[in-house]
Amino acid sequence: MPSVAVPLAADEAIPAKRRDPLLVALWITLVLIAVIWIAPFVFIFFTSLKSNAEVMSSSAFAPPLSPHVQNFEGAWDNGRFSTTLVNSTIISFVKVPLGLMISAMAAYALARIRLRWKKALLIFVLFGTMIPFQVMLAPLFTLVNSLGLIDTYVGIILPYLAFGVPYQVFILQGFFRAVPKELSEAALIDGASHITVFRRIFLPISLPVLAALLILDFVSTWNEFAMALVILQDSAMWTLPLGLMAFQGQFSSDYGQLNAAIVMTVLPAIIVYLIFQRYFVSGLTSGAVKG
Repeated sequence: MPSVAVPLAADEAIPAKRRDPLLVALWITLVLIAVIWIAPFVFIFFTSLKSNAEVMSSSAFAPPLSPHVQNFEGAWDNGRFSTTLVNSTIISFVKVPLGLMISAMAAYALARIRLRWKKALLIFVLFGTMIPFQVMLAPLFTLVNSLGLIDTYVGIILPYLAFGVPYQVFILQGFFRAVPKELSEAALIDGASHITVFRRIFLPISLPVLAALLILDFVSTWNEFAMALVILQDSAMWTLPLGLMAFQGQFSSDYGQLNAAIVMTVLPAIIVYLIFQRYFVSGLTSGAVKG
């Protein structure tokens, strides 16, 4: 005999799932923070597509009625972005991969190779993260000038490496220490060298961390200003931030071209972040939970 479903009484009805007030408040807070964070970018992008007359007559966050793309052409020509873009690209594309390679090898040595003064070496390397580079600008200029490296790519890349490698070693060394020892010990027993273990085992599993560090290092190198201002004195060697500073001094009243120059300056860093953003969160949390 088939069973008959008996409807529940009113007081026995399954209660509707209630939303957690704390979760709702958290989402509202995150949305507000996102709006506050993205508002300046919307303002800069909209302004870059407006003429000066439209900038003065319309709201700051109003979209352009007719996009004024000539602002980008004028900013590109007047700001010499063809030169500064090439300089920033060469410096960043040499410094960032080279710094990551040096940091990864140093972190592996400090984490996995038995060294007599390993702890002292680690403290010495980490000491570099505690010194603000601003206090080192004067002696840094004296050193680079004595080596004849002022206004050269080498003269700016070497200081960038010196101040960027310690932080990366600190992050990678902690990640490599969290890797089970059995992985490397088994390979070493089978006759593999430390170079092979590093290249075949540690590099593949550390790709998310390396991608996160690549994003952070690229953005900081691309936007660095103070050290480049001291070492790169010839305008032909200027990077994008220095070119933007000079452009702002000459065209401070041309708001459309000025904001177009800002957009062109930050766009490469945004593109790099969008390419590697899928690894960013996983890279920052790698090694945080062991197991």
